[in-house]
Amino acid sequence: MTITGKTKVAGIMGWPVSHSKSPSLHGFWLREHGIDGTYIPMPVKPENLKTALRALPALGFAGVNLTVPHKEEALRIVDDVSPAAQRIGAVNTIVVRDNGHLTADNTDVTGFIANLRQNAAAWDAKMPAVVLGAGGAARAICVGLIDAGCPEIRLVNRTPEKTKALAKVIGGNIQGAAWERRHDVLAGAGLLVNTTTLGMEGQPALELDLAALPAYAVVNDIVYAPLETPLLAQARQRGLAVVDGLGMLLHQAAPAFAAWFGVMPHVTPALRAHVLSGS
Repeated sequence: MTITGKTKVAGIMGWPVSHSKSPSLHGFWLREHGIDGTYIPMPVKPENLKTALRALPALGFAGVNLTVPHKEEALRIVDDVSPAAQRIGAVNTIVVRDNGHLTADNTDVTGFIANLRQNAAAWDAKMPAVVLGAGGAARAICVGLIDAGCPEIRLVNRTPEKTKALAKVIGGNIQGAAWERRHDVLAGAGLLVNTTTLGMEGQPALELDLAALPAYAVVNDIVYAPLETPLLAQARQRGLAVVDGLGMLLHQAAPAFAAWFGVMPHVTPALRAHVLSGS
């Protein structure tokens, strides 16, 4: 593809950012829809984030995604923040408006729910959910579950103070549970979500006894490297419905793509295969 003066430009800022799959998936959609656009990885050190974001309008960018470690700091730099991003306390998508203002949103909420609805027909939003971890991803997932009508979220975390702070900001029926009780709180839950790094490549496996989890429950791990984490393998062996983390990544990208390039793309098996191929 030839980049011209008319090419719409977006990208992703992170430190590091070379591992990101976002350029691959956005590139797929750009080609699929024949759009004169490009999406580039941008390694930006934390101390340079403000300078980099404030330069976007002058450089003609349509917007950017943000990944670790920039999601929280960006809230203090942008001009406008969506209600969802305010509740979550983190930003993953920035749109440059015609007047140069930077508008921030967090599309992880819609990405998480859309992934469940597409890949877990058995999921019942009206059942209690168990969420492991209390970081930025857990905050987005809790917001999504509450807005979808989840009556109770059992938030399992090593730091009780984080659980209390999260519940205060987000609202809803969030019940904190100590990490040592993670096995017990599974009873009666319709959904289990792991938002920790346990099970990720290079990290220890998540030690969790799924015996108390009902047969109708859905197990979701937001990790997508590896695609089949030890938790998902264990759940599959028990005959439970499982949802991997790649779908959340793909679905959260769709509204950002639409905001930058003017077309709402679809998450399809072809897109998934393309991203998994690493091309």
